[in-house]
Amino acid sequence: NTTREPGDRTTARFLEKQPYFGWHDGMLLPGTDMQISFLKDLVTQRDPVSSYSFLNYLHDRGRLSAFINLSTFTPSRHEFHDYLSWAAGRVTVPVSYGTSVERISWNGDHYEVTTSSSRGQEILRARSVVLGTGIRPHLPEGVETSARVFHNHQLISHLAQVPSLDHRTFVVVGAGQSAAEVVKHLYDTYPEAQIHNSFRGFGYTPSDSTPFANQIFDPEAVDGHYTAPAELKRELLVKHRLTNYSAVDEDLINELYQHCYDEQVAGIRRLHVHKVTRAEITGQTDDHVTVQISDLADRDTRNVTADAVIYATGFRPSSPCDLLDSTVDVTGAFVDGLSVVDRDYRLHLPRETNQVGGIYLNGNVEHSHGLTSSLLSNVAIRAQDILTSITDNPVTTKENNHV
Repeated sequence: NTTREPGDRTTARFLEKQPYFGWHDGMLLPGTDMQISFLKDLVTQRDPVSSYSFLNYLHDRGRLSAFINLSTFTPSRHEFHDYLSWAAGRVTVPVSYGTSVERISWNGDHYEVTTSSSRGQEILRARSVVLGTGIRPHLPEGVETSARVFHNHQLISHLAQVPSLDHRTFVVVGAGQSAAEVVKHLYDTYPEAQIHNSFRGFGYTPSDSTPFANQIFDPEAVDGHYTAPAELKRELLVKHRLTNYSAVDEDLINELYQHCYDEQVAGIRRLHVHKVTRAEITGQTDDHVTVQISDLADRDTRNVTADAVIYATGFRPSSPCDLLDSTVDVTGAFVDGLSVVDRDYRLHLPRETNQVGGIYLNGNVEHSHGLTSSLLSNVAIRAQDILTSITDNPVTTKENNHV
């Protein structure tokens, strides 16, 4: 059929590897705010009167008037996490937490999703599969994690597990928003600690949050990016990179610089910003980590004995190929390692596969759909686009399962 009958029903099941809902738990630091408006919540841009809106969350929590009095569009990160948890708790569609997807197969009629959990292995049948596998923490080549060496995305839990803080010294590698937030958190939390921040640039680069530049995150911008020639796509991603990557809120930059200046006046240094440098771990024991911080032109070198080294070195997108087994024909679906995706986020698979549904990528399509492809800024419209495509596709049974 090419049309849906009144009795047709779409069912869904969500699979989540984490044992419970969490959104950047490791970076829920005191005093950190959202960098986008609360109006870019899960639903408002799609349906302003939805009961899942941030405003309804505030009403339900009894804080609507109090929040209005703040006169802000950017709630704290803690509050937005609570909003997302609140919304997750209201979802009635089955959600399987603590469940890993081992592989996705195609049997000629539907997809088979093999999962594993504490309950054992299970195979789910689906007409369509939406992959929201997210991003993976990136570490420089050769860096191995330990109790004293870790990525910033698990900062809170890992700091609590550092064996001891004998030296009261930390090294932070990176120059983006997360790196600056980690530096501030360590500076505020450990008032006697020495904080070293090493990065390759000359200083922190302020994020571009001006209104015209921020239009790149508008839902309409996805169409403009998707239909642009390949060379223009690449140019736009480079030109507007500072709206989202390797950039720091200007107020935070000024706060850190003020600390550095005040320390110069007092003659007591705690915050050491090592610009145009690289940091290499040269030794590690149960008690400390030795880090060599070197000028990129080899004009100076300094050894630091640290309690912990935190890498705020970003993330890389997960590849859908990691889950698709050989039964899924991906001919034409990837070019130079990049996915070929239709405007509705559906992976461009052979026609006989896409006739009954498809594989959709919720993320990992920045090259085709632009900077907003995996961000909160467009989550409401992106979800609508994917769901509309699934429900509008030709159906072959009275009940269509989707994972």
